[in-house]
Amino acid sequence: MTTASPDRTQQTDTRQRFDMGELAAYHDGPALSDAVATGARVTVTWDDGTQGHFPLLWLRDHCPCAACRHPLTRERLYLPLESISGAPTVSLDDGILRLAWADGHVSHFDPVWLHQRRLEEAGMQQPQALPARRPWASDFRPTRVRHADFLEKQGEREWLEALLRDGLVLLEEGPLADEEVSRLAGRIGPMRATNFGARFDVRSKPNPNNAAYTAIGLALHTDLPNWRQPPDIQLLYCLQNEAEGGESTFADGFAVAEALRDVDPEAFRILAETPIDFRFQDEAHDIAVRAPVIQLDADGNPLEVRFNNWIRDTLRLPLARVEAWYAAYQRFWQMLHDPRHQIEFALEPGQMIAFDNRRVLHGRRAFDPNTGKRHLQGTYLDLDLLESRLRVLAR
Repeated sequence: MTTASPDRTQQTDTRQRFDMGELAAYHDGPALSDAVATGARVTVTWDDGTQGHFPLLWLRDHCPCAACRHPLTRERLYLPLESISGAPTVSLDDGILRLAWADGHVSHFDPVWLHQRRLEEAGMQQPQALPARRPWASDFRPTRVRHADFLEKQGEREWLEALLRDGLVLLEEGPLADEEVSRLAGRIGPMRATNFGARFDVRSKPNPNNAAYTAIGLALHTDLPNWRQPPDIQLLYCLQNEAEGGESTFADGFAVAEALRDVDPEAFRILAETPIDFRFQDEAHDIAVRAPVIQLDADGNPLEVRFNNWIRDTLRLPLARVEAWYAAYQRFWQMLHDPRHQIEFALEPGQMIAFDNRRVLHGRRAFDPNTGKRHLQGTYLDLDLLESRLRVLAR
């Protein structure tokens, strides 16, 4: 029996608003032309000819009604602890998939929402419409976003997409204002505090507890690999840069790791499979972890690079493996510092560089503090907050 349905836009909003963290891009998309229960599944067909097969338990688990999802938080209330008894009655209600279950419960599913979640392509689609990582090409230059544009939603979205895609983005034409980096970070979410505080100043100072607080050159590195969970995103805002030298250098650690795998697969394997020790110590802290230089995900792709020669601790490996590890480390070091894999530029006052600290390595040339002042303010953000902010802006 077909009943009158409310406006389609209203249906999408009230019936199929899943977790607010999900990017549900409802728009004109393929409509359902057929739906039928076949055994323990429901097979649906869209008007573009594509089909999807959804297990009954999966559909029951994802029912978006107020009894199965909290009407305010959209969190799941249903517990998928029992098998489905009896096939549901399947019908199309003004293009919406309607399932009347044997226990009397009724579920509705939006066709676009279902099309975005076809199980046949699970794992093949970029989840939640986030930009895919793109390795740097030989002519890579970071996207530039004006400070004034960043304060508008479209500019902020462009900045977020570039940072997630490339691992590096440049903001420019910002004010020379103390704590501006904190204000910009606050648009994304709370700053990630470490043993250096939530917000830190990068300038030469007496009795430093970190090489960044000197005037020496800094070879390419990632920050705080001695933490079990190193900071994801680093922001560095330039307030003064009058000293001679001090140019910033960057390299895409993922791209160089893949290049290493191509030319020396054994070196890549050693760095990916051999945990080593990283450790930071001062009067107040002693933070250490044991992890490989290159960490891979379940598919064998680079997930994280931990590379910081200053706080690489004593190499504790069996004697027979020491020389091979050093050879692999030296090969990776040489490739990272090859000019073909690096970009270099001098940050100007009012510019802020943001980069993925677990992918992109950064460094700087030595500078002469007697020729002028150099002052950067920095902070860290969690990747989850960047992805969340992009989903909110896209929504």
